[in-house]
Amino acid sequence: MSDVTVHLGPNKYGKAENRLVRITRDSARHEIEDLNITSQLRGEALAGSFLTGDNSRIVATDTQKNTIFALAKKHGVGSPERFLTVLAEHFTSSFDWIEGGLWQAEQYEWERIVVDGADHDHSFVRKGQGTRLATVQVVDGATHVTGGVKDLVVLKSTGSEFRGYPKTEYTTLPETDDRIIATSVTARWRYLPDAVADGVDYGEAYAEVTRVLLEQFAVVHSLALQQTLYEMGKAAITARPELAEIRFAMPNKHHFVYDIGRFGLENNGEVFIADDRPYGLIEGTVVRDGVDDAPDAWRDVPTFI
Repeated sequence: MSDVTVHLGPNKYGKAENRLVRITRDSARHEIEDLNITSQLRGEALAGSFLTGDNSRIVATDTQKNTIFALAKKHGVGSPERFLTVLAEHFTSSFDWIEGGLWQAEQYEWERIVVDGADHDHSFVRKGQGTRLATVQVVDGATHVTGGVKDLVVLKSTGSEFRGYPKTEYTTLPETDDRIIATSVTARWRYLPDAVADGVDYGEAYAEVTRVLLEQFAVVHSLALQQTLYEMGKAAITARPELAEIRFAMPNKHHFVYDIGRFGLENNGEVFIADDRPYGLIEGTVVRDGVDDAPDAWRDVPTFI
């Protein structure tokens, strides 16, 4: 084995899942921002730590953690995309050997508790409709921004078919022209570089994209979850000119009509068993025609294509 040689491949390092809660309390009416942030750095000068244990260029992961909280105080948070951009600019400008990195965030949304018909000034309840996603990626001097959502669980009780597929000796699934369709949507969309430079209203974009995704899921008469995915992506890109592409992972959350005929009961599409695995997994990307590919935007991003 003495002739075996190896080399260090792509790498990055940082502090994962920093649970940041920022309260803005400059008036009696408070605001809350709740994020889970990961910071990871890249650079050729970092190789020494991997190869020889030379940490002279390693910005400690604890330092990265502390920086996140300090900059949240100094600059506020705003949208997760904005705050990740602040972090990216800080690390790449403060250390000349840091060539880039990947900064990710999940944002947990809260809404005000209603008391006597009015929103309370400083009491909140967690919203349960999806988790907002954001990434900022710096590679070779270029900054790429994505937004997204995960755990957006949706179901409609009719308006979905599945038929016309090949049959083999192993096919047992019956065709249907009326079924429950349900999924947990994960979607990530890439912002066009010019839109990022011009100052995207990330909060407005997130709200409209998620609204459009939900609307399309509801109104498209689905012949397959694949078709629904494509129509959702097409509608989002049509609605928001800032978007270059949108990537989806949509697992089927199967609901099968339960056999209650064994008990002398008739099941007219009313009683189902929710079967969580195995499940169909549908993935796809919808891309605006004429835009440039940006593979670096997706480098190391936990995605699905």
